Amino acid sequence: MLIVHVDVHVVPDRVAAFLEATRANAAASLAEPGVLRFDVVQDLADPAHVVLVEVYRDEAGAAAHKETPHYATWRDAVAPMMAVPRSSVKFAAVAPVEPEGWSTPA
Repeated sequence: MLIVHVDVHVVPDRVAAFLEATRANAAASLAEPGVLRFDVVQDLADPAHVVLVEVYRDEAGAAAHKETPHYATWRDAVAPMMAVPRSSVKFAAVAPVEPEGWSTPA
């Protein structure tokens, strides 16, 4: 299992558009077989700070995600909305260990 936190700082007047595009990408991502979760969280102290929490079955699932049309659409749409380039950190699951514990209910 692979968990990725994508840290995004959005241009303040573009937050609504960024969240709209990101919600669409997250919803489409959940239909991918390699994606277990795709959460979008917003910093309460700084609404222009958004973190994507992506949980994949494995590295192959993460790689396949980046080949989807909806990812390309999101990537191109939100690039000009970012105040700085996004960054990411990869994590391993400690608990729960089983993929079923991370799955988003249909």
